[in-house]
Amino acid sequence: MMEWTRGLRRVLTVLVSAIVLVACSTDIEEYQGREPAFNLFEYFEGHTKAWGMVQDFTGDQTRRFEVDIKGTVAGNTLTLDESFVYADGETQTRVWTITRHEDGTYRGTAGDIVGTATGIVAGNALNWRYDLVVPVGENEYQLHFDDWMFRQDDDRLFNVTSMRKWGIEVGKVTLFFERVDK
Repeated sequence: MMEWTRGLRRVLTVLVSAIVLVACSTDIEEYQGREPAFNLFEYFEGHTKAWGMVQDFTGDQTRRFEVDIKGTVAGNTLTLDESFVYADGETQTRVWTITRHEDGTYRGTAGDIVGTATGIVAGNALNWRYDLVVPVGENEYQLHFDDWMFRQDDDRLFNVTSMRKWGIEVGKVTLFFERVDK
């Protein structure tokens, strides 16, 4: 009986946390007018480096990584060629193709993205949402990513991402970007 009560308590804690997190979600318009203005294509054109970490739902750091990013702009299309190197030696690549639309939104695709990513900018912030297939050992999980990128200055950018499964946060990704050349 004690084990069942403990399990129920855990489930209720997770459900209450999920409800609180949904109620506290931020609206992109709250960043309107904040400086420096975020221009996605301008920021990522050229060479950018990033350093990041993944945390599980308890806040425990589970992975660290570096990313080397080459960005190319052609009209209304930005191509980002990302090369990841994890602290354990694993490597991974992702090539994004991002289009800018007249209404100020962005759409993007990549090999491990399910469907199309969507983004919108206001002030110094970009909110980017997509579903990503994440390999974990022998398994793969489809997680929803809610990225919030914040332009710090001409060369630096912060990124905080909530990873969710069935609406429940299962982890976070934190990244720091720095432009190498423009």
